[in-house]
Amino acid sequence: MIKVDALISLLKKNDTDFYTGVPDSVLKEFSTILKNKKNHIIATNEGAAISLGIGHYLATKKIPCVYMQNSGLSNALNPLISIAHKKVYSIPLILVIGWRGSPRIKDEPQHNVKGKITQNLLKLLNIKHTIIRTNKDLHKFNKQIKFAKKNKSIIACLIEQGTLEKNIKKKSKNDYYQLDKEVFLKILLQNIPRNSKIISSTGYNSREIMYLRDKYKLNKTKNFYMVGGMGHTSSVALGYSLFSKNKTICIDGDGSFLMHLGAIKTAGHFAKNNFKYILLNNNAHDSVGGQSTNANTINFDKLSKSLGFKKFYSIKNKQNLLKITKTFIKINRPAFLEVKVTNSKIKKLPRPDNLIKIKNQFMKK
Repeated sequence: MIKVDALISLLKKNDTDFYTGVPDSVLKEFSTILKNKKNHIIATNEGAAISLGIGHYLATKKIPCVYMQNSGLSNALNPLISIAHKKVYSIPLILVIGWRGSPRIKDEPQHNVKGKITQNLLKLLNIKHTIIRTNKDLHKFNKQIKFAKKNKSIIACLIEQGTLEKNIKKKSKNDYYQLDKEVFLKILLQNIPRNSKIISSTGYNSREIMYLRDKYKLNKTKNFYMVGGMGHTSSVALGYSLFSKNKTICIDGDGSFLMHLGAIKTAGHFAKNNFKYILLNNNAHDSVGGQSTNANTINFDKLSKSLGFKKFYSIKNKQNLLKITKTFIKINRPAFLEVKVTNSKIKKLPRPDNLIKIKNQFMKK
């Protein structure tokens, strides 16, 4: 294990004082320390983070640090290749990457696929990298940073689950809103018509729905759990709803909503009457540390209607919870529901494992 302070200190010694990225559970300790730094921006997606870093370098000539989970490399590819690459604008960047699905560590199916090819992707991109497991690896990474500064190139480090030493102080995730998410989801699952289909976002949302369906025996709907593909929930749900007569309930989170915000415009424009969009807004990246998404400053009523949704509903407490939920489900028009909820309160949430079985069950009539 290594201390997060040692990594931060290494970056500081190399004149890096700007940090941006997308929160990741593997890098939770790292992003927690960054939380109070002045020059730190949580980006909506990894491509945007790379672009912020590029802009910072153009203004300061200082090499920025961009952090992400390895799955986020897919979002980052465009600006990495078409702007920052050595053969384009040759802009130096330091990438700190949480390595989910490392071959050495047992992980979930969706992480194992990306984890296995992560190093090959970096090699294909001609990005030199160091796997950081010990303080000796930090010294090696330090040399690579100096190389990047001199040659104006991109370098990266890979950090596996459990590498960063945990902060001794217990970190609490403060709730921005008051309505318990479990209370809302239970009401929703109890009142959705039989044969409806639910497509839910990656992270806690899908895992909580799994847990509640089992706990309360709420099995009248079929569910497709997005175990990956953050930000693509509304597109999958829209694609399904356009070619199905089933009522389609898309359950998304604020971090996922913001990651690929343009997708919800497509949904609002093309959705049929069977499409219902639910935004569970807790103003937090809940499953990776509770960092703020800043979604609390968005007027979703005006936004959703400008994007094409015919009706907007809002729930922020138990008052009229059942009535609004039933009205939202029943209305025969594309509708948007924002539910202001707490962070997850459920301990030891299950994870979807037999993904092929889940897909096959979902696709049954």
